[in-house]
Amino acid sequence: MKAIVQRVLQAQVQVDGKVVGSIEKGFLTYIGVGLNDKPASAEKLADKVGGLRIFEDGAGKMNLSLQDVGGDILAIPNFTLLADASQGRRPAFSAAAPSVSAEPVFAHFILSLRQMGLTVSSGMFGADMIITSKAEGPVNILLEA
Repeated sequence: MKAIVQRVLQAQVQVDGKVVGSIEKGFLTYIGVGLNDKPASAEKLADKVGGLRIFEDGAGKMNLSLQDVGGDILAIPNFTLLADASQGRRPAFSAAAPSVSAEPVFAHFILSLRQMGLTVSSGMFGADMIITSKAEGPVNILLEA
């Protein structure tokens, strides 16, 4: 699994013109599920995301987690994180899991975060989404599990 974690002041996702998920301060997180990813991969990635300390403490050092600052997560499924553009200019997505196996792994990722006590909103799997955000920093972290 791959993730891009962006520190935001707010973010929302729309499907068919309707807001289906939104957060204030927290992480806008794009999640890609690979062919070999299983629920254990989702748990490992959730542990990394949930414990990531990229909010500033009183000394201005990145040292605080979501739980420390009362932040939330907006999780967006995104198979394009598994793109391979090494052979030319058109990316291939053969490393991305098909929807039928990726969706339950993505759902397990969200469940794992919620079991950590985090509030999680999400986009809709397989939908065309419009995502808007107000990035802070900017801080963007790439994670793999």
